[in-house]
Amino acid sequence: MAITAHLCGSVRMPGGDALFDGFGFESRGAASCRALLRNGHELEVYELDEVFAGERAPSAVFPLPWPGWGHGVHSVSPDGTFAVFSGQRAVRAVGAGGETLWEYRHACWGPEIGHPHSGDEQEVCRGSEHGSCRISDDGRLVWAHIVTEPDDGDWEERWVVLDARDGRELASLRLDSAAAGSHHLSHPDGVHMGLCIGMGQDGILLHWARRDGTTLTGWDLNESMERILMDVHPGHPGFLTAQHYGADLRLHALDGTVLAERPAERADSDTPHQWSYYSGFVDADTVIASTVEPTEDGKRICHWLLDARTLEIRGTVTYPTGPVGPDVRPLGDGTWLTYDTHAETLHRWTLTAPSAPAVDVRPH
Repeated sequence: MAITAHLCGSVRMPGGDALFDGFGFESRGAASCRALLRNGHELEVYELDEVFAGERAPSAVFPLPWPGWGHGVHSVSPDGTFAVFSGQRAVRAVGAGGETLWEYRHACWGPEIGHPHSGDEQEVCRGSEHGSCRISDDGRLVWAHIVTEPDDGDWEERWVVLDARDGRELASLRLDSAAAGSHHLSHPDGVHMGLCIGMGQDGILLHWARRDGTTLTGWDLNESMERILMDVHPGHPGFLTAQHYGADLRLHALDGTVLAERPAERADSDTPHQWSYYSGFVDADTVIASTVEPTEDGKRICHWLLDARTLEIRGTVTYPTGPVGPDVRPLGDGTWLTYDTHAETLHRWTLTAPSAPAVDVRPH
């Protein structure tokens, strides 16, 4: 069944494709969704509701502490007064004026174990491996995925919790991973944090943890090493994952129990052949997911609406403006985003016809 989407806003946003790759989007529940966009040597923060209401300027701008470092997943405090950057050899908190608030040093993400550095903090070693960080929703903690090199010389990765005020380590957990990259996802309960670690062809590791004093209590879904952490929603009891190669989508309880599953089907059937890496909660009752299927004359892109309790397929989305790309970013409030790379334009959609015309604004 075809379900028509309604356009409720468009904004020209150069670099807006970063909202879809895990680097440029930060959500603190449906009430607060942000774009974190790199612009030269700065990180610009845009509150998406404000942007679609006509606000042109970013809500905050932070200088990048290592302009030559183009990796890592960064985070901005809920009140927008400071940002925490995941660097190649440190996690650093930066104030709105550009001042360094604190720094937590760690070993180098560069792939050559024990390689020397010149002493220049701006030096960037070869390799694209990186960690990530996330400021808790109450602004008090910083969760960070880092690499260490203990005295015995064994390179290892760790998940640490830092005090957001001074960078002091409060707890840590050793990880059995060799990351290409990672991202965090905070649970709406304000207690639990998710960490998804991509290891290239070696698979995916998915961890959840909570801090109990100086201890991180963690558990994982790593038996198959193939689940990608996609999304959570404050009105839903579970979280959403995708199989590494798109074989299925699953809803899980926080302990990992599978609540529902939607496998991919044969390409010549009426259901998807392979799920892509773009999916999440439109609202507490609806999941949106994307597929890209090869055809004789190119490829067929579909966005699917699923029941958020059973993952039963409700239908495919049709867009009044014509075909869209595979990227879809649900905001949890009943809307979702797509991006037109040619026009550098972000579109916001809903299943409910808007009562006012769509606005077209252009931020700096």
